Amino acid sequence: MNRLNAVAAWIAGHPRLATVAFGLLAATGFPPLHLWPLTLVAMGGFAWLAASAPTVRSAFLRGWLFGVAHFTLANNWIATAFTYQAEMPAWLGWLAVPLLSLYLAVYPALAAALANRLGRGMGRAGFAVLAAGCWAVTEWLRSWVFTGYAWDPLGLALLGPWDRPGLAAVLPWFGTYALSGIAVLLGASLWLLAAERRWLPAGAMVVLLTAGMYLPAPKAREGTLAFTLVQPDLRQEELDDASRFEEQFLRIARLTARRDASERRLVLWPESGVPDYLRDGYPQRYYNQTTAAGDPAFARFRIGRTIGEDSLLLTGAVDLEIGEVDGVERAVGARNAVTAIDAEGRIVGGYDKAHLVPYGEYLALRWLFEPLGLRRLVAGSIDFWPGPGARTLDLGEWGGAGIQICYEIVFSGQVADRSDRPDYIFNPSNDGWFGSWGPPQHLAQARLRAIEEGLPVLRATTTGISAVIDARGVVRRHIPMHRADRLEGTVPPAFAPTLFARLGNWLAMGWALLAILGSLVATRLRRG
Repeated sequence: MNRLNAVAAWIAGHPRLATVAFGLLAATGFPPLHLWPLTLVAMGGFAWLAASAPTVRSAFLRGWLFGVAHFTLANNWIATAFTYQAEMPAWLGWLAVPLLSLYLAVYPALAAALANRLGRGMGRAGFAVLAAGCWAVTEWLRSWVFTGYAWDPLGLALLGPWDRPGLAAVLPWFGTYALSGIAVLLGASLWLLAAERRWLPAGAMVVLLTAGMYLPAPKAREGTLAFTLVQPDLRQEELDDASRFEEQFLRIARLTARRDASERRLVLWPESGVPDYLRDGYPQRYYNQTTAAGDPAFARFRIGRTIGEDSLLLTGAVDLEIGEVDGVERAVGARNAVTAIDAEGRIVGGYDKAHLVPYGEYLALRWLFEPLGLRRLVAGSIDFWPGPGARTLDLGEWGGAGIQICYEIVFSGQVADRSDRPDYIFNPSNDGWFGSWGPPQHLAQARLRAIEEGLPVLRATTTGISAVIDARGVVRRHIPMHRADRLEGTVPPAFAPTLFARLGNWLAMGWALLAILGSLVATRLRRG
């Protein structure tokens, strides 16, 4: 008891240091560490410090310090990306991470300030519910303000091991941002029980939480569409080396070779899987730079021969937008695309990435930063252009494919066309930029989308982690990082549309507003 009192006294006496410590602890619940109990402890501390702040301004500052520490640790993988380009010094990556965190920290700060302002005189239980709702709302804001940065929602810490969904099993009825609010509520509730010395219910709560995190998933169902998913292990340092383009294609072709010619199959290659320009109509000099024999028709033909009869390929590719500049036809933009190619080498569909990465795929405020010598992290001087958003490709016998390229999969509520629901989501990615922390976090967020939408997700990446995820968020098969290999099987079946699939983030925000309004009404009734 004395130790608990001493800890509480230290936190009360050093609120700024405590908020920084809690911010770091909260990030350890994300992969690859996945220390989810520490996240709950940290979020309980965050709620307590927000409640005890003497002014709204001090609550904002506490939330901001929490966020700076939290996002700096969680996003440390971004610094690795700067080691794979020559335009800017690699050390700039270690500066970019905390600088980004200075902005992202605004959202926890807003949550703390809003809860402090609305929760004056509120009981501890009511404040826990209020803080949960405020966090959910501000995390949703983070996902779309200034194009949005939705990476690592707090609810990610409640996702179970690869073979079970954990507490994220509730996503079909709540959504990711409401799940993040639940994480705050659980942490604050544990702190409340400890503060009131109610050890029996606190112990029972810990047991139930642990059981929920490790409860086995129901038996998996099998689908009918065969697939071959390829991870060629194309390292980031070789991707843009034109002298290795042919060897790269031969590597991916070997991994694609048919082993059973008797069944129809879907072939999946990653983002950056094809160095060739596949579409006609570009000035010849562009084909000479990348495409085999300088001929897109030949490039498509040999891809068709590679996948074989009764096969359809979905592959990451780059398309160009051609315009006239000073009387010369040249590329004025690019598209990060997925192209569907059949066994005859015909393009039968495509998708353009809609949610582009600022400073990765386009240079925001180019007029300001380019004169200062700053460039995009992706090679090239032209910006990528966005596509129209989530679309379902009708691939006939190969089903309806929803496409989400790389980073797009982290945006809750934006991954499937609600008017034309796909049978599965294909998520090609290049995770070779992101060190050891980024790829497992990316995979985990793809699992959240599978559970929310009730759709299987198939991830093909250049260097790993590639995986097949069923509609419960269970990883059926995977290829670890830095291994060239392939996965084979059948695409897991989709579930009926979930409540979240129908309502999207209106559902999550409904729960958040219910928590906020419910806590305020309950407080007023108690006072009356």
